[in-house]
Formats: sequence, structure tokens, C-alpha cells
Amino acid sequence: MNKKPIILGIESSCDDTSAAILRGRKILSNEIANQKVHAQYGGVVPELASRAHQKNIIPVVDLAIKKAKITKEEINAVAFTKGPGLLGSLLVGGSFAKSFALGMDIPLIAVNHMQAHILAHFIDEGKAMPKFPFLCLTVSGGHTQIVKVESTNKMEVIGTTIDDAAGEAFDKSAKILKLPYPGGPLIDKYSIKGNIHAFKFGKPKVKDLDFSFSGLKTSILYKIKDNLQNNPNFIEENLKDLCASIQHSIVFVLIDKIEKAIQKTGIKEVAISGGVSANSYLRTELQKLADQKNYNLYIPKFQYCTDNAAMIAISGYFKYINKDFVNQEETSTASLIF
Repeated sequence: MNKKPIILGIESSCDDTSAAILRGRKILSNEIANQKVHAQYGGVVPELASRAHQKNIIPVVDLAIKKAKITKEEINAVAFTKGPGLLGSLLVGGSFAKSFALGMDIPLIAVNHMQAHILAHFIDEGKAMPKFPFLCLTVSGGHTQIVKVESTNKMEVIGTTIDDAAGEAFDKSAKILKLPYPGGPLIDKYSIKGNIHAFKFGKPKVKDLDFSFSGLKTSILYKIKDNLQNNPNFIEENLKDLCASIQHSIVFVLIDKIEKAIQKTGIKEVAISGGVSANSYLRTELQKLADQKNYNLYIPKFQYCTDNAAMIAISGYFKYINKDFVNQEETSTASLIF
């Protein structure tokens, strides 16, 4: 019987430097170095992100190898995020991966970040996994997509945002509410005791399965600006209700589109992925819909929602068994489609 391959995964697409070790489909370690420097600027500063990656990449990889209790000589391949993401950040992870693969004389594997979010569902942790074909609602700060997944290497985007992503709508709304970065999780937190129907915002009207959030963001901005003119304490006095209403408006769009995708395709295997999939209200509402419509819902563990190298490693595993390798000339790409 063949030994299960050991894959080193490296993720550096935005502001988290992460390295993971995977044996077969089981994660042995998954280490992440967060960058707190961006909080004071209210968002990720690309130049600062790439500098922090350069500082963190070697210690994070070293820690991942040590926690996995293996030696670097046991690693069979290295997988890295090719894109999409911030180019300066991607180049750090990609350059390290190339150097490591060249030095150890092992295969190099390029991974699509968005596909990796989806394939995180196939990390073996004893949980039920989606059955092919399935639909995946992939929601993050930079992307919002509905993907029809027919196999680990055959995916089709059947719905996407025509402007902003849902995660950006959360973060920009939080900034309008004067919440610190990252604001998305804070909106989720304050929403728990708020009234989802307290405030009404504009509803996006986009055909088919595509999304739009720029108009909703504008509606939120002007609603708050208008009320602040009459009451300077409007945000403080209504924070919980504002958060609940904003969150409901964003999640409603996502729920509506995935329900339409289920009706259109007839597929009743549904998964969610990406950073926004950690949102408690989205999880709850999707589960309600699943129970009502009798479909199977797959929700990832919280540590696999945000950017992490475990998802890169599992993607690398599937490419490894298919011998889908790249050479040293492979380049990182900020905008990368399926």
C-alpha cells in the first residue's frame, strides 16, 4: 500500500501568513500569523502586508513542521496560493514555495485560493462531506460566488458579484458605524440583541444568480448620514438595531440567490465557504432553509472559514494525486478565475 503523501501548504493571499502540514487528507498542523498593524488604518495596507509576510513566512513554516512532528525531508510536495489576492503578498508565499521545492527537489503545486475555500470541506476530520455534484456559496471580503462543483477539479461559477463582495459590504458598513477593523465579526456580535426589521435599506435587483452590494452599501451610508444630521448620537443609540438590520439585508441577498440556484439546478447538496461563512446569522438562516426545503447543508469549522493554509494543503493533495504540478516559471496572479 502506498504511503499517504505529506503536503506543505502555504497561504499568503492577503494579510494572514499561514502554513499547514497535511498527511493524506488529515491535517497535522495549521499555523497562522495574523497582522494587527492594519487595524489602525481601518483596512489592509498592501505594502505593509507584504512586508509582514516576509517577516513571518519562515517562522510560520518552521512552526508548522515542528507541530506536525515531521522533518522537512518527509514532505512530498509544496502547494502555494497562486491567486487571487494582493500581488505583493502572493509573491512572498510563491517565492518561498518555489525555493523550498527547488531546495528539497520536490513537486511544486499552484492553487486557486477560491477553489481551496471549497475543497476545505474535504479535510478528513470525521465530518460528513458534500457529495458531487454540489453547490457552494463562497463568500469572502473579495469575492461572492455560487459555484457548481462536479468534482475536485471541475468547478463552474454560476453566479458572482457584479461589483462588491458581501464581506466588503460588512466591513464598509462597520466603518460607517465607526466600528474598528475588522468590523464584520463585530456586526455579527452586536446583531444578536438587535431588531432585524428596525431599519430598511435598498434591495439589490440583479438578474439570474449574480449579486450586487454597492447599491446596498450606498443605501446604508445615506440612511445613517441623514439620521446623524438630526441626531448626532444616532449610531450609539441604535447600534444593535443597525447592525442587525444591516446583517439581515446582506444575508437576505445571499439566501435568496442560493435558493434560486437550488431551484434552477435541482441540486440539494449545498455548502458554504469563505470568511463570511463564519457569520452566525448566515449559518442559522441557511440551516433553517435546509430544514424547510429538505437539502443537505455543509458548514466548515470556523478555522477553515477564514484564510488558512490547511485549505491550500488539501487542494495540493488532490493535485498531487493527479500529478498536476507546475514549474519554477509559474507566476502569482492577483486576479485569477476558475
